Amino acid sequence: MRITVLGKSPAWQDAGGACSGYLIEEGDHALLLDCGNGVFSKLRERRDYVDIDAVLISHLHADHILDLVPFSYALTYAPRQQPVAVGGWPGTSHPARPLLYAPSGAGDLFRALVACWGNEDLIERAFELQEYDMPDELTIGPFRARFCEVPHYTETFAVEISSDSGARLTYSADCSPNDELVTFAAGTELLLIEATLPRPERTGMRGHLTPREAGDHGRRAGAQRLVITHFSDELDPEWACAEACEAFGSPVELAAEGAVYTI
Repeated sequence: MRITVLGKSPAWQDAGGACSGYLIEEGDHALLLDCGNGVFSKLRERRDYVDIDAVLISHLHADHILDLVPFSYALTYAPRQQPVAVGGWPGTSHPARPLLYAPSGAGDLFRALVACWGNEDLIERAFELQEYDMPDELTIGPFRARFCEVPHYTETFAVEISSDSGARLTYSADCSPNDELVTFAAGTELLLIEATLPRPERTGMRGHLTPREAGDHGRRAGAQRLVITHFSDELDPEWACAEACEAFGSPVELAAEGAVYTI
């Protein structure tokens, strides 16, 4: 299993960066995990978007879904997707229409989002939308997905992706400190975990982890490898890495756009 970081920014993008998006590949199969602001252009640098088999969304916050909009426009209006020959493309009666797995209520939210400019079925026409709930386990080509609800400001699911090769990735999505993720990720080969904040939220209402908390979650889960993500380029990377390493008890990697992890 090959994981490529397309975007690792939090809700505000790094300079020249992208929000949450991770390309997961095995053999000829490709799964996009989250699709935040800027992710679609990063995806296009690395893989043809019509070859994406499925998109899986962890939760319905803007920085995890907004690039479904340009992705949908490409699937709808690109010359290669037309039923007749256009601009050097031969035309097709079978345009690409990837699967889109998203939490319950996604259809209503997507329609409300794109209805703002009068095109409310844009996403659902471009993708084959299937809403999931936590008990669901999905099979997507060689991948299997399991879910664990984690505490955040909206319904949010940590995701485990395992493959026919035996590889296992656990993705925390966005979350505040919790034991559910620790149990869910127990013994995982790679824990990709958010580390958004330099310190806990000033309001006292938790929704994210600090690098030290991310490291502690990885240690308690017994993760074989820890990669922290969802942090800003304004956060000192040496400090963040030191904080996470001390809590994890072993070296920690910091996600960077274009980084590739193989498990």
